[in-house]
Amino acid sequence: MAQRKTFPLRLDPAIYQALQRWADSELRSANGQIEFLLRHALQEAGRLPQKPPTPPRAGSTGPGNE
Repeated sequence: MAQRKTFPLRLDPAIYQALQRWADSELRSANGQIEFLLRHALQEAGRLPQKPPTPPRAGSTGPGNE
């Protein structure tokens, strides 16, 4: 797994509380929720690099391997 970049983030307390409630309702940590939201926004904006497709593993039964 790729190493994670850490950095400090300052948030207004009301924003953090709303974010934490949202994260709790989706069974994520506040950090996980922030990453989820950023990833979604980057994908929507077309700014997230595309990962190359991974080849199917030997013996897998995906489409075309039945």
